[in-house]
Amino acid sequence: MPNWFINYNWNVELLQKPTSFLPEKTGIKEMEIKDTKINVSTPERAILECLFLAPQHSDLVECYQVLEGLVNLKPRLVSELLSACKSVKVRRLFLYMAEKANHQWFQFLKTDKIDLGSGDRMITESGAYSSKYKITIPKELAEL
Repeated sequence: MPNWFINYNWNVELLQKPTSFLPEKTGIKEMEIKDTKINVSTPERAILECLFLAPQHSDLVECYQVLEGLVNLKPRLVSELLSACKSVKVRRLFLYMAEKANHQWFQFLKTDKIDLGSGDRMITESGAYSSKYKITIPKELAEL
């Protein structure tokens, strides 16, 4: 993050969490606002970043509700990001949620190229288990 952004008083708490689970440049675009250029995550990358921070810093039900509204994601970019993503948790959660939301773009993902790892992942204790994606998720999410 640029210093001007970090040092500005936004009147909200900012969480800066450097990660390396996605390629540095993929899914980043430059925006210009009033003669200021800033790099921002595309929607495809941003939802993966939210899932990476869940459930500690972002609620999984809220992540799903955001993903439900992402009706125009670019399947090629999503496939590229998921293939390069180093987090099995993120890949599994994203595919589970995208399939659950029944988005039209889901059918165009190259899911056979996405490594889902092996073994079970417990995202939350005493939740609901998805045998297809081998994840335990909050019951509230499974019941939506």
